[in-house]
Amino acid sequence: MKSQITFVMDGKITTIDFVREKRITPTTTVLNYLRQLPNHKGVKEGCAEGDCGACTVVIGELKNNRILYKAVDSCLIFLPMLHGKWLITVENLKSPDGKLHPVQQAMIEKYGSQCGFCTPGIIMSMFDLYKNYILPSRADVEDVLAGNLCRCTGYRPIIDAALYACSNGGYDHFTEQENSIKDYINSIPKDSLQIETDKQIYFRPTKLIDAIELKNKYPDAIVLAGATDIALRVTKAHELLNTVIDLSEIDELKNVVEVNDEIHLGACMTINEVKKNINHNFPALFDILRVFASNQIRNFATIGGNLGTASPIGDTLPVLLAYQAKIELQSIDGKRIVPVNDYFIGYRKTIKRENELITKVILPKQKNNSVVKSYKVSKRKDLDISTVSAGFKINLKNNIVQDIILAYGGMAERPKRAQATEDYLIGKSWTRDVVEKAMNLIQKDFTPISDVRGSAEYRRTVASNLLLKFWYDTKIIE
Repeated sequence: MKSQITFVMDGKITTIDFVREKRITPTTTVLNYLRQLPNHKGVKEGCAEGDCGACTVVIGELKNNRILYKAVDSCLIFLPMLHGKWLITVENLKSPDGKLHPVQQAMIEKYGSQCGFCTPGIIMSMFDLYKNYILPSRADVEDVLAGNLCRCTGYRPIIDAALYACSNGGYDHFTEQENSIKDYINSIPKDSLQIETDKQIYFRPTKLIDAIELKNKYPDAIVLAGATDIALRVTKAHELLNTVIDLSEIDELKNVVEVNDEIHLGACMTINEVKKNINHNFPALFDILRVFASNQIRNFATIGGNLGTASPIGDTLPVLLAYQAKIELQSIDGKRIVPVNDYFIGYRKTIKRENELITKVILPKQKNNSVVKSYKVSKRKDLDISTVSAGFKINLKNNIVQDIILAYGGMAERPKRAQATEDYLIGKSWTRDVVEKAMNLIQKDFTPISDVRGSAEYRRTVASNLLLKFWYDTKIIE
């Protein structure tokens, strides 16, 4: 048993002992930890749910002898997730000789800050951009900054500052520090963690077999990989998570493998990692991942976690239904493969057993005559929950519907296909007249509820109109 974690901060090794430190627990967020320190008040709490970006920090990870810089929302990251990593806050951006970092200097020169509350988080997102993009486009800048709310300045000068700053290939004093940081990180043991306090047990295994055995021994344990959803139970519901199994350091669950006509995605691949690997073969999934939360969340949230939460409005779920994806579930009893269509059985309920873990998402490559599209309707384009989402697939021959999948999110207690509408369309011409008749059947396939995101009537109208949009987007395909 080990009660300590070790990471790099402020250019040196930092150790936290959860037995001795009574003010913090294994599920204390990085944000709340930093706010307790005397010299790290730059990080701010705005929403405590990953929506505003005021708490953005950057985490450096050592992969293949290279430091990878990732902006994250510190309000959604538990302290043990820092073990073996490099935590960078806004206080660290100034160089040792007191010179401002290029992104900080650009914000001054381009008048990118007024009240300053959100500025530290924006600066850290710009730092992520600076380290990961060479001469980013305006679209790149907008994508990286989508997770940061600016309450008073407006985005034009901030975007101008980002474009102005990111023009020297990412070189800065962090580049000069990297060799010493690598030495620090390499000195930290990569062993599994088992942190026990009076009220909690937090496991962070590094091998899949260990995680499977833990899940069998502790079937009621909370399983997380990125914690971007689970963390809200702590920050919003103030819940004490008694037993946690953190899968975030299991490399076996982070691989992408091509097997015959399938792509196997490790369940702990982050959304941004999935995005990088599926653009060519699965463009509809790529499109939905582009509007999945924000860059900070995509850097930690996982494809398996989106399935694990089983939310009826989970962004990836309808398009996974459309692609006829499968899920690998694993326990001490062995593995089983489950079609996504059979996985969901109710509101946040699945057929996953208590002792099983999601280990893979399997995507079959599509035939040449298959067309898959994804759609998301929300109150704003970026960083918003779906009101209605959809994943559609069609096979046409001589403009006759051979096969069709119409999968929706936000229309029922679970992601669900419009079965009656699909049955009606099969064998018919893919024409506007036929589609308009089918739109009426959508009303019979679903009985959505009204909530703060939209009324039931609005959802039914949107769902019908998305079918018409799908026809418009595919009508020239044969």
